[in-house]
Amino acid sequence: MSELKIICFGDSVTRGVTFTGGRFKIIRENYPVLLQRLLGSGDKVINKGVFNDNSDLLVERVDKDVLQLHPDLVLIGIGGNDCNFHWDQVALLPEEEHVPIVPLSRYLENMKILIEKVNSIGAVPVVLSLLPLDPVRYYQSLMKRYSHSIGHWISYCGGIEHWHGMYNRALKDFVRRTGVPTIDIRSAFKRKGSFSELINEDGLHPSAKGYRALAEIVSTYIPELRTRVKQHA
Repeated sequence: MSELKIICFGDSVTRGVTFTGGRFKIIRENYPVLLQRLLGSGDKVINKGVFNDNSDLLVERVDKDVLQLHPDLVLIGIGGNDCNFHWDQVALLPEEEHVPIVPLSRYLENMKILIEKVNSIGAVPVVLSLLPLDPVRYYQSLMKRYSHSIGHWISYCGGIEHWHGMYNRALKDFVRRTGVPTIDIRSAFKRKGSFSELINEDGLHPSAKGYRALAEIVSTYIPELRTRVKQHA
């Protein structure tokens, strides 16, 4: 098999959301588009990223958005919204305990379900690590949108980088134990340049340069994954 049908399945980073001038917008040069360009017309790359999705929502739409399209390769990039918080509630009740939107145990169970479903149609699932974030700019963005009271909660309960790192480590251990193909975009992204150039002002979403870096990272794994697809067929 020389041609691949690749589905990029995930959240706003897959969709191509960026944040500039205090507004979210979708850029045309997102990572699936750039990946398609790098691979050429022999392969087909399909973008199935949705803004603000988490692993619960991916499980709900995997049949329609992935399985029914009969892909060869599914790049699963999810987790940043799972380990995030309902910041409006944190701002309202900064003295209370708050838990991530999708608890870690359910996040890992969702990943297991997604992988099993992709495997069930003979496609190859590939898990992308969480993209790194810029916590300082993220908190600045949050406090502009909500309230400085979240700063008290963050200092008391640990910042988002604590939760982000925890989920990523758990995901890394999960793929190691299960043998699922993975792309460590987190480490590779950090080697691509400074966060001020690769991550936008919200501290979460890639800049145009960041999306190019992400596509380049993923593209370097495609030859190896192409071989795995052939073996899997």
